[in-house]
Amino acid sequence: MAARRGRPERRGQREPMGAAATWRLPWVGSGRLKGGGGGGGGCCCSVVSPAGMESSQVAVIGSGLIGRSWAMVFAAGGFKVKLYDIAQQQLTGALENIRKQMKELEESGFLKGSLNAEKQLALISICTDLKAAVEGATFIQECTPENLELKKKIFAQLDLIVGDNVILSSSTSCLLPSKLFTGLKHVKQCIVSHPVNPPYFVPLVEIVPHPETDPSTIERTYALMKKIGQSPVKLNREIEGFVLNRLQYAVISEAWRLVGEGVISPTDLDLVMSDGLGMRYAFIGPLETMHLNAEGISNYCERYREGMKLVLNTFGSVPEFSGETEQKISQAMSEKIPVVPKHLNARREWRDECLTGLAKLKKQMSSN
Repeated sequence: MAARRGRPERRGQREPMGAAATWRLPWVGSGRLKGGGGGGGGCCCSVVSPAGMESSQVAVIGSGLIGRSWAMVFAAGGFKVKLYDIAQQQLTGALENIRKQMKELEESGFLKGSLNAEKQLALISICTDLKAAVEGATFIQECTPENLELKKKIFAQLDLIVGDNVILSSSTSCLLPSKLFTGLKHVKQCIVSHPVNPPYFVPLVEIVPHPETDPSTIERTYALMKKIGQSPVKLNREIEGFVLNRLQYAVISEAWRLVGEGVISPTDLDLVMSDGLGMRYAFIGPLETMHLNAEGISNYCERYREGMKLVLNTFGSVPEFSGETEQKISQAMSEKIPVVPKHLNARREWRDECLTGLAKLKKQMSSN
């Protein structure tokens, strides 16, 4: 993909951009969703699904960063998408940004799915009426800001208007299903489908059930994610941080300690991951790494069990993520990438272009 100049970036107030910035769009809405039947804008931009796709309809609640991402992923999978938010202007802007992104993705050869950009765009409509937005949908993906009370409010509203065959899914990255869905009439149809940014190129989706979620809801969600080209993983039960963030926080925690104790500089610490562990982890996980670094898991444990325990027992307590170490890391990162929009945005563009290229490479490698 061609390199692009630095522009406004993720979650900040920034202008729409092309492929590399697909997942750098700000939350368009305030997060306040209108109750019941919603606001007075109604639905617009009516679409006609491809032949045979009439029942393949989803609703995406929230037109910000994650909502736009999901809309594009579902459209790439051939699904008719209704994108909901509270303000017509927000939705119009969201649709225009999606259009620009899809066009650039198509031009650069990174557009997902078998349909061209125009046909994918024709699958997406926008709506300011909540009841109209979910009508006909068999899967609803909620993408409002990470606020428990807001999310509970929208799911309570959805609980009143959906049927018994609709899956209610949340994009939350950290709120437990038991906190989101307990007490809902349709709790058996509720689930968390936590994506990873940017989901168009980082396909992992963590599927996390509520204790009362019906097994069929899990299986249907898993099948849907596979169908639209994502890489779903099933958690057998809910746990704080789910799995991705627990692994991520474990790495961050030890990285913080190593820098704080003066073992290594912040920039060299990052290099250990980017040019070391990250190279292999882009293709295989830690358990397969163990398997391949010896003659299988059992042999690895036989060889390295005591050494691993010795090192792990030297790990310190959970850092405070503040104070002198915070200042040290902040200074190092700011020297590398100044904390001003121009530099941050340019680096984020570069990061996302790397992810784009890696996604293409992984696809090529898996097809060989």
